[in-house]
Amino acid sequence: MTNPFVLAVPSKGRLQENADAFFARAGLALAKPRGARDYRGTISGLDQVEIAYLSASEIAAQLARGQIHLGITGEDLIRESIADADRRVMLIESLGFGSANVVVAVPQAWIDVRTMADLDDVATSFRVKHNRRMRVATKYINLTRHFFALHGIVDYRIVESAGATEGAPASGAAELIVDITTTGATLAANGLKVLDDGTMLRSQANLVASRAADWNADARETARIILDHIAARARAAKYKEVRTRLANCDDVLLTEIHDRFGAVAPFGGPVPSGLLTLHCPPAQLYALGSLLRARGAETVSIGSLDYVMARDNPLFSRLEAFLAT
Repeated sequence: MTNPFVLAVPSKGRLQENADAFFARAGLALAKPRGARDYRGTISGLDQVEIAYLSASEIAAQLARGQIHLGITGEDLIRESIADADRRVMLIESLGFGSANVVVAVPQAWIDVRTMADLDDVATSFRVKHNRRMRVATKYINLTRHFFALHGIVDYRIVESAGATEGAPASGAAELIVDITTTGATLAANGLKVLDDGTMLRSQANLVASRAADWNADARETARIILDHIAARARAAKYKEVRTRLANCDDVLLTEIHDRFGAVAPFGGPVPSGLLTLHCPPAQLYALGSLLRARGAETVSIGSLDYVMARDNPLFSRLEAFLAT
């Protein structure tokens, strides 16, 4: 490729550790050949890929500009920083880490304020009483405006937060906040509570594609390879492999196994020797094993799957469809 395929991952902390582990599980080992302090890396076996180590917010910005092809960042940053995000980027896959919620939090002393409708009433009263609008401290300006508009709240103004947002009401800088939280413990420690319907967004780290990047044929092929690894690992995580020898197995039994346990025979029915391989959801393993033994199996072995490669690549198909629109 004339230009490298750029994949951006968070540059530090738990997000970087989780991203590295995610790609390692998919058989895509990230490496920094020039040392741990370097902000560029590689993927073993994919020489055309350049890993860019950036902050999560910078990854969102570079996805918007098309300077990277794929990146791992939070959905909250995508929704906040990219106007018309669903047209400009694609959230390919939620990764199961970096979870946090963007919420509306008010002082616990506001005992009669539990919902956004209550907040609307308080905002109107506050303006009449104080001749000014309530202040909302936040880093999430665009998300706040959109969410408040959905609830018909207009009597407020945003105070952009540059530090610890949760401290704004106690310091007198704002009456309430919009911030990100995982457990709510920090909010509670600062005398705040989340409104019952005040969760704007349940965010987590996502693998995101940029429409504006240079998606030439080589770049698409590289993306196909990366997404094929990820899809193969995702399929494997859903099942355990069940192997047995069963003399009297037919399509009727295989249909029953699928209908009752969600198990599939990826290679079809038994071979002439009676050997049968099944992929089964973990929660159904014992019940399936009991049925197989009742039908004549002497032994049922169960093992873990690392990768399950299939002809279809749903992640890449979604990417292709997104780029085609």
